[in-house]
Amino acid sequence: MPAAPGADLTQRQDAASLRRRRLALALPTVATALAIAAAASASVGVPDGPLEAAVLVLFCLAMAWQAYIAWQYFYGAVAAGLGARVMSAVERQAAGLRPEASGRSRTAAVVAIHAEDAAAVFAAIRVMARSLARTGGDGRDLDIFVLSDTRDPEIAAAEEREFARILAWREQARCEAAGPGLPAIRYRRRQDNAGRKAGNIGEFCETYGHEYDFMIVLDADSLMTGTAMRRLVRLMEENPRVGLIQTVSYAAGRDTLFARIQQFAVRLYAPLSIRALETWQGPDGGYWGHNAILRIEAFAANAALPVLPGRPPLGGEILCHDTVEGALLRRAGWELRLLPEEPGTWEEMPTNLTDLLGRERRWCQGNLQHLGVIRLPGLTAGSRWHIGAGILSYLAAPVWIAFLGLGTWQAVRSGDLGLLAYGLTSEGPAAAILACLSLAVLALPKLLSLGHVLLSPERRAAFGGTRRLLVSAALEQALWVLLWPVLTLFNAGAVLSTFAGRVVRWDTQARDDRRVPWSEACRLQADSLVAGGLLAVALVYAADPLLTLWMAPLVLALLASPALSVLTSRSDLGQAARRRGLFLTVDDTAQAQELRDLAAARAAPPPALPRPQPVRGEAPVWLATATDDAKASPR
Repeated sequence: MPAAPGADLTQRQDAASLRRRRLALALPTVATALAIAAAASASVGVPDGPLEAAVLVLFCLAMAWQAYIAWQYFYGAVAAGLGARVMSAVERQAAGLRPEASGRSRTAAVVAIHAEDAAAVFAAIRVMARSLARTGGDGRDLDIFVLSDTRDPEIAAAEEREFARILAWREQARCEAAGPGLPAIRYRRRQDNAGRKAGNIGEFCETYGHEYDFMIVLDADSLMTGTAMRRLVRLMEENPRVGLIQTVSYAAGRDTLFARIQQFAVRLYAPLSIRALETWQGPDGGYWGHNAILRIEAFAANAALPVLPGRPPLGGEILCHDTVEGALLRRAGWELRLLPEEPGTWEEMPTNLTDLLGRERRWCQGNLQHLGVIRLPGLTAGSRWHIGAGILSYLAAPVWIAFLGLGTWQAVRSGDLGLLAYGLTSEGPAAAILACLSLAVLALPKLLSLGHVLLSPERRAAFGGTRRLLVSAALEQALWVLLWPVLTLFNAGAVLSTFAGRVVRWDTQARDDRRVPWSEACRLQADSLVAGGLLAVALVYAADPLLTLWMAPLVLALLASPALSVLTSRSDLGQAARRRGLFLTVDDTAQAQELRDLAAARAAPPPALPRPQPVRGEAPVWLATATDDAKASPR
């Protein structure tokens, strides 16, 4: 379409503003990284041999990444203080839009599943359908699709039973109370699982995409309110240049101690980072694969994934597809926007440490595979940075492990902690500067996040009040001291195994409150036990009390990692923490109706199964209510 008068000038002004915003993050990051490197070099002096040189280089690389993280949080704190002045037009618009059906478009909410707990999936769909009905309208503007890639006939049969149940529930609800507002609910299981989730979504776009304008993509563990869905639809209707709007889905709904601590930590520490991301990325947003709305025609025409040259794990079919799909959509000229504070959108997370480590291994391999994507022609600078940041976040792990290992060996040989202590044990102005800068970049993200919450009475109340917030934050930090070495060591091993050619299986995730047995914890975390044992032996050999005291938390974390997995996987401890007011979030103190409904649905017996039942193991092309076929007629 022809550009409106003055559009070129506006676009140039927007581009100049975006460059300034990005420089405001990039320049301080680079300056801080260089300052740390200069202070470290001045503190150490000329390296005496390759060991000292390696420790210096590794230290500077690790702290450069930490400098970026610290400035991102500082940037987010400033942006949060500026409020609407730095928000995107889409975010400002979201506050004033009524979340109701306009009649101008049709939307499909698609839930992609693969060998999931069918009862849990359809329980969440019932909650979302009920929530949509509460927003009003006749339900014809938005349909819910369950897109199954399940191959196991037993699980497939369970899916078909649950689909039959939800159809019966829908008809009963329509007759009794909900009126015409409930959406149509459909189910399809593919015969051919080519392309995994990306292929599943792509096949839906080819088959039914022509009947819908937009698509809300949900994972098996996603939950979204009807208000959030309809607000996203209205935003897409009002912004024809936007191809995708990504929401921030917070973890909720699980009760193991590990899950509750992680749910608390994400709620506390993520907002400033997300605010910074929205402010500097502008229209070059990212796609996280779920809890987002896409313009179907644009997505189908531009987001087809390439097959990377070479053999897996770095070549072949792209595994972490969402970031790449977003980059391809942006390359075609569509804007990708982020809503940092849209309420009513949730997901679930691994409920124990061993399941989290398994997910990290898959994500590590998927992100490293993007080394073959980042060079694709035509990608915007913002998209390349999204891809590059995912790669660097995992490459940082072996850098840290190498620094800690070589730094410890250097301290054992020299009797001086050196850079291992970030300049705290050295003398002179350079060491003092190094210590101040190092501690600042390490501590700033959490301190700024905590301060951001403490400054607001509403935010403090969401975490249960000031005292409960501070106690919970202190306990979370103590756990993080024990958790960080285990995660970092594991990710370092995942990076090395990927480059060595080991292909990771992408199995179905465990999503329930699963208690980890001791045998599993010891087997899967044997690397932590070995590393902790070797480090302990090195400290005994060194016989240096200061070095032993300094490294004691690291040794304890590695040796205690199986116990940490077992104890924090207990639901009774998580529930006890909640009763004592620990690790509370807004999802506890002001719980949304949808979360209450989901908890009740999980606790209740399944709805009655109508007859006739679907044939066990059958793979239907499409199953739907009789009234849905008329609603889904081509426009």
